[in-house]
Amino acid sequence: MTSKSTRNESGAEEGVDPVVRRSFLRRHRWIWWLAGTFFTGLIVLAVALSIVARHIEPFIRARIVDELQQRFHTHVELAEFHISVHHGQDSQWGLWATGRGLRIWPPHGEGSDQLLETTADSKPLIDLGEFGFHVPLRSETTMRLHIAEARLKNLVIDVPPRSERDKLRGNDEAMDSSASQMKPEGETGQQATSTEKKGTLAGITVDRVICEGAVLRLETDKPNKVPLQFDIVHLKLGHVAAGKAMDFEAELTNPRPQGMINAVGSFGPWVMADPGESPVSGKYHFAHADLGTFNGIAGILTSNGSYTGTLRQILVVGETDVPDFRLTSFGNSLPLHAQFHARVDGTDGDTWLEPVDATLGRSHFTTHGKVVRVLMPGAAQTEMPSKPQQTGRLIDLKVEIDHGNLEDFMGLVGRTPTSQLTGDLAAHAVLHLPPGREPVQLRLKLDGDFKLTDVHFTSQKIQDRVEELSLRGQGRPKDMKTTDSNSISSEMGGSFHVNHGIIALPDLRYAVPGADIALNGSYAFDGKLNFEGTARMEATVSKIVGGWKGILLKPVDRFFRKDGSGTLVPIHVRGMRDAPEVGIDFGRMKETSPEKPDGTKQKPPPDSH
Repeated sequence: MTSKSTRNESGAEEGVDPVVRRSFLRRHRWIWWLAGTFFTGLIVLAVALSIVARHIEPFIRARIVDELQQRFHTHVELAEFHISVHHGQDSQWGLWATGRGLRIWPPHGEGSDQLLETTADSKPLIDLGEFGFHVPLRSETTMRLHIAEARLKNLVIDVPPRSERDKLRGNDEAMDSSASQMKPEGETGQQATSTEKKGTLAGITVDRVICEGAVLRLETDKPNKVPLQFDIVHLKLGHVAAGKAMDFEAELTNPRPQGMINAVGSFGPWVMADPGESPVSGKYHFAHADLGTFNGIAGILTSNGSYTGTLRQILVVGETDVPDFRLTSFGNSLPLHAQFHARVDGTDGDTWLEPVDATLGRSHFTTHGKVVRVLMPGAAQTEMPSKPQQTGRLIDLKVEIDHGNLEDFMGLVGRTPTSQLTGDLAAHAVLHLPPGREPVQLRLKLDGDFKLTDVHFTSQKIQDRVEELSLRGQGRPKDMKTTDSNSISSEMGGSFHVNHGIIALPDLRYAVPGADIALNGSYAFDGKLNFEGTARMEATVSKIVGGWKGILLKPVDRFFRKDGSGTLVPIHVRGMRDAPEVGIDFGRMKETSPEKPDGTKQKPPPDSH
């Protein structure tokens, strides 16, 4: 009979003799000794490797400094370097290296007679606060050293201007290096490979580089230009190897307008001879950018787009939304949406718009031009990084408004939600906006021409005056009681010049059926009006007045009938926008001559003086 073994509540098998179990463990005691020896060996090995690592730290530190100096032919400093043995994030045992104070100065050309030393006022090309990386303890069939992850902290990269780089590297080498970038891919690749393989560092591949807190500063030697600085909060690089392109994810702080930029893409390989020729491509998202950092405007901007090209010439395609764009001096806001193509010089931040297709409220317009970074007026150029340069943007644009709504633009510069005018707007203008601390409307310079059609006044009182002007100008004063004033539309046009908050209108023309008014004067953004000109009517004075008063005025018709018009009188418009004063300049009437009944002009009497 075969007996089945069962387990009791304690977990032991019923029917198995405990003596048999103990005798088995005694017979195979070597298993425990083997396991203990193995783990003890691992501990001893780890301790030994740690001791060895500590002893070889100075050698490896010196080797790293020497490799970097040979690689870049420049001065290199490394304040601290330590090695320990433990597993990395991928659970593989290996060497974990950490360091502080790595500083690499701009490279000299090979064969340069300049010493690898620094002066008191020189700036390092790379200044790295802390770093760490993990190298697994495993054999590789390839000669390339593989690092899974490297972590950096407080990285500053300060790229000198091209003239300084040429001076350091030697003009001949700089020209040869630039020329090699222009050669066919095969030839350039061979030359690059032979150069990149110099030294151990060329054989290192890093899967991930994570950097917390970085600054990229691009120096310039252009007149009235300042260094361009990128403050990078978080940076992640992928597939990093010498002479190869790398993937990146970056979170940048944009100072003006203040906001956060998230960018992903590919960068490199880095062109040491001329970083502006380094390739770059990817996509970006710019959110919650506060336009209030610019003096005179406000609103929250969001932008998305893609980019490609080289660092010196980046082609950007994107769109921008500002749902509450406004001028701070007036307060009324309008939605602003724009689609744009732009060319950006990533070495100094200059931007060329070609073109921008935008909609402000219901008004469509396009712009072409440039936005460049310059020193603020009166700001002195400084070499101290701790004192940021006072910079601004110089804007030069050509603006074409092909389908504008007058309410949008009047509302933008108005202090009340309701515009005083409605109608259609077409305009062509050249805009110049220098940087400065004054409000935008005081810095803005604008020259162009415009045309308004189908114009109506939202004030019924003013629109009634327009109706009266039109009907009297046609000699129909009796129709004022039966005509709807809103059926009378106006036209306006002319050239304009905007400077320091004042709009000069040298040839303003305002027309309604039966009347044509030509004015010359100015209009200030604060609402002040100052115009003079002439009012030309189709009807004579007697027909304008009508009734029995008109009959009495028939003898004076000839004094106002001039240049083919029924009535021509000099007028002025003064006062404020909300309550303009319109009157006749009787003093200027002496300068004109009445017409004779046959239509010829009567000569004025000779001057008694």
